[in-house]
Amino acid sequence: QVQLVESGGGLVQAGGSLRLSCAASGLTFSTYTMGWFRQAPGVEREFVAAINWNGGSTYYADSMKGRFTVARDNAKNTVYLQMSSLKPEDTAVYYCAAQAQGYQIRWTGVQAYAYWGQGTQVTVSS
Repeated sequence: QVQLVESGGGLVQAGGSLRLSCAASGLTFSTYTMGWFRQAPGVEREFVAAINWNGGSTYYADSMKGRFTVARDNAKNTVYLQMSSLKPEDTAVYYCAAQAQGYQIRWTGVQAYAYWGQGTQVTVSS
């Protein structure tokens, strides 16, 4: 079965950086657009970033542009999210997801994603 396992979350001070990783198995990773989402308590899950199958195209939520970078290594079946200049409002559980077939990278709704990881907590202290 498909498994997406996030890691790299933790506690960081405002202005700091973290790199999240998501290791995938059970799917042909190199054919999927991969996305990152986040969810804070009491808030709907929101789109963060996405990267197409070969890394040639990326897409970001406006509030993350310039601070977050998504990348992938198809040889390792892994997608990454490098986060910098972190703010307390970035505190959330971060999820990686594999986009369902037939969608384009700019589809940012959760319904466009077929497989999800269990999430990793990121806490940014002020």
